[in-house]
Amino acid sequence: MGLRNSPPTWAGEQAEFVKRAGLVLVCTLAVHDKAAPDERLVALLPLAEREAGDERPYVRKAVNWALRQVGKRSAACHREAVAASERILAAATTASQRWIARDALRELRSPAVLARLGPADPGDTAPG
Repeated sequence: MGLRNSPPTWAGEQAEFVKRAGLVLVCTLAVHDKAAPDERLVALLPLAEREAGDERPYVRKAVNWALRQVGKRSAACHREAVAASERILAAATTASQRWIARDALRELRSPAVLARLGPADPGDTAPG
């Protein structure tokens, strides 16, 4: 599948919908590429962190979606997506960054997600 290598390239573009497409590919890989190792998806989280500062609505939503989808993939991905969201929140200088991180943490720490992933580290369930 040639699109597996596209997220880093597309997410770095300035055009809003190209950047969004790169981030949506991260979501698609997380949900549909069952053969992809967790490490491959975790390696894509820095793209979401980097693009969290883009305040355009469609990019902001795609960053949030990527964090949430990777974080729901497995316990290992969850741990890393929560950490990425916490880093975004800690470094936030805009309302957009705060929204991205808080919304992602709200879903990733929800009882439904935690139950689906099974027992987690105590740090993963701390309120955001």
